[in-house]
Amino acid sequence: MGRHEWNPAARRWRLTALLGVGLTVLALVITLVNTLPGDRDSTAGTTPDGDKVHGTPVVPPGAVEPQVGWGFTHTQYSADEGGDKAVERVRAELADQGGPVPQIQHIMGWGAGNPEPVKGRYDFSAMDRRMDFVRASEGTPVVTLCCAPDWMKGGEPGADNTDWSQQSLETAPERAHYKDFAKLAATVAKRYPDVRHFVVWNEFKGFWNDEQGRWDYEGYTELYNLVYKELKKVDEDIMVGGPYLVMNSVDPRQTEGVAAEPKGPWGRMDQRILDAFEHWNKNKAGADFVVVDGSSYTADDELLPDEFRATAKFTDVGKWLRERTGDLPLWWAEYYVEPGDSQDNRDDWSEAHRVAVQASGLMAMVRGGATSGFYWNPQKRGKKCAGCLWTSTELPDGAGGEALPMLGLIGRFGKEFGPGTTYEKVSVAADDRPHVCVLADEEAVLVVNTLDRRISAKVDGRRLDMTGYEVKWLER
Repeated sequence: MGRHEWNPAARRWRLTALLGVGLTVLALVITLVNTLPGDRDSTAGTTPDGDKVHGTPVVPPGAVEPQVGWGFTHTQYSADEGGDKAVERVRAELADQGGPVPQIQHIMGWGAGNPEPVKGRYDFSAMDRRMDFVRASEGTPVVTLCCAPDWMKGGEPGADNTDWSQQSLETAPERAHYKDFAKLAATVAKRYPDVRHFVVWNEFKGFWNDEQGRWDYEGYTELYNLVYKELKKVDEDIMVGGPYLVMNSVDPRQTEGVAAEPKGPWGRMDQRILDAFEHWNKNKAGADFVVVDGSSYTADDELLPDEFRATAKFTDVGKWLRERTGDLPLWWAEYYVEPGDSQDNRDDWSEAHRVAVQASGLMAMVRGGATSGFYWNPQKRGKKCAGCLWTSTELPDGAGGEALPMLGLIGRFGKEFGPGTTYEKVSVAADDRPHVCVLADEEAVLVVNTLDRRISAKVDGRRLDMTGYEVKWLER
């Protein structure tokens, strides 16, 4: 799209006024006009060839599998920026996890800029940097196709006009622009041919129907189907999944607006969410995997019956989903086990406590049939960062980028229990069963002490002394 639509009369006036002015001055005038702040159609920093392949991607050989394993999502701050030593430290840690670590990046927000500020004009500079980091860390890149440029949702076009408020970012594209969003998705797929897995949208953001008091699952499914078809045109082997619904639950005693199943001591499911899932599942153009997210606690931030046993929700919901999708691979795009405060911070627990409950949650997802899950990395720039995967790469003197306990859990879990794992039963002494969580295959056993005190437990025929909330790996 052109940035300046001068009419003929105006053009003649400008040309007359500029007669006798040197070419240098003319170039300066044009430059100033083209970069005026607030220019409605400003294309500064954009390019028309958004589908040009970025960098030197390595496309994995052979068939593409619909499951990728256990990894994390890059958020606003990550390790693609910061001190060189710190960035390299994180890159090396990720590359040394025993296999590719799956890493999600959104196309807009969460560290990425506006990918198409004006229709047909692209700016992937921030996303390019993130993708470069994923590649350098030898990870498996995954892209979440969210969110949408302003002009697709009623906002102003232009490189300087992006509204980064949460309300704007979480607005869905207007129906008239669903096809434009699908074309943007195809552009992303062409630019990063090593991305073989795409998730369509995020948590039904902007798809709430106020008038009917329910999710606009018809609108989401229409958008999903258009994106699915466009991606398959780029490469039929690309893996596409949805619907990325938040599987909210409420107190088990609640009866209004809840579903009959699934349910448990952890709570009961909001029927409106299951209605949305059922519509998508029945009317989708296709899917290579199913994506949801959710928390073990209720919508009112209650951990029932306690933080460890509440994770059974992931198992029960996972089984319900698998029964209805023909055993399509199940992904948890986000999973939470620790309620956040009013600012969505989760820093009340000790790190040992946090890692132990997270491990329990991962086990529960596996028992529900999940093959892939992504930890939402709450990375920050300061010294304190509860639940982060590494210390901030922005710390002075290259002191950041040190691996934290949560990275150790995610990396080891992905290495030991990747896609295709055959799980085995583990013997646990009767008196110890209430106090430990276990998961095992033929090579490794993961054991979690769910108590905030030292215990001695007999697991897999061995006597273990464990400190409070300790997470222990055993070789078999």
